[in-house]
Amino acid sequence: MEKRILGSTGRQVGVIGQGCWQFGGDWGQVSDDTALQVLAAACDHGVTLIDTADVYGDGHSEKLVGGFLAAIGGADANDLTIITKMGRRADPHVAEAYNYVNFRAWLDRSRANLGMDRLHLVQLHCPPTPVYSSPQVYDDLDRLVAEGVIAAYGVSVETVAEAEEALKHEHVASIQIIVNVLRRKPLDTVLPMAAARGVAIIARVPLASGLLSGRFTTATTFAPEDHRTYNRHGEAFDVGETFAGVPYDEGIKAGAEVVRIADGLGCTAAQLSLRWLIDQPGITTVIPGATRPEQAVANAEAADLAPLSADVLAELKQVYDTYAAPYVADRW
Repeated sequence: MEKRILGSTGRQVGVIGQGCWQFGGDWGQVSDDTALQVLAAACDHGVTLIDTADVYGDGHSEKLVGGFLAAIGGADANDLTIITKMGRRADPHVAEAYNYVNFRAWLDRSRANLGMDRLHLVQLHCPPTPVYSSPQVYDDLDRLVAEGVIAAYGVSVETVAEAEEALKHEHVASIQIIVNVLRRKPLDTVLPMAAARGVAIIARVPLASGLLSGRFTTATTFAPEDHRTYNRHGEAFDVGETFAGVPYDEGIKAGAEVVRIADGLGCTAAQLSLRWLIDQPGITTVIPGATRPEQAVANAEAADLAPLSADVLAELKQVYDTYAAPYVADRW
């Protein structure tokens, strides 16, 4: 698999990574055995970056990743890059919670969960907007780097404006942001700014919560504990996290069009959507989830596709313009 440099960390990572939100229960039930099989399948097919967070299953996802690492001999011994996120466990989730004392407590817990003395990369997990412009927050993160608790830090954001603010701070190594065929606003400013500053871009929600797989219909239902059931209108957290903020019925139509285009290329809609992201200048790696080992393999194989032609890019742009832009272009 093609590898790219993860910003100022200097670490090489595959262009397809493995997201682990689904191991925390918000995508329906995934057994621990299946989760470990997913991780093994992904790594066996070239994935070298694993993304998790302390809030996924209140640490369960991190513990699964930690168990996997222990079984294979540890991250460093296997050239894996492990990234996690912190902050969403704060209750209440307010800007004042983002301070050194809490950072250290959260990170000590994550280090124990993952079995790592020093974490490769930690990202603030979609904090309240004022956090991104707080000099003290970045000073506290720099202190944690100096103490050897973390090797580097970045931010996960909801909006382009938050990403642009974070990019003003010189030691930010990465920006994790929602970008996909149906969410294109980051292409205009965030990706060029990050590239100019040597900051990694980690593309999250790359398949719009599965819409871009083309597998769903208007009759599809999801488990009650799946955020695609309980957060369709932003009831629990930002609505942009679910189906990338695109209304479900419109997303179904968009997914069908992506399937049609992918059929002409001999790949799946998900693989086409992942290849589109890999082709975007400035994107370092893409972190799709997977609930089955074969899904993880198929995701990894998207890296083997040839770069997309101008005609295919134009068709995908038309899908965005028709089904998504009216709802997302002026948001986030």
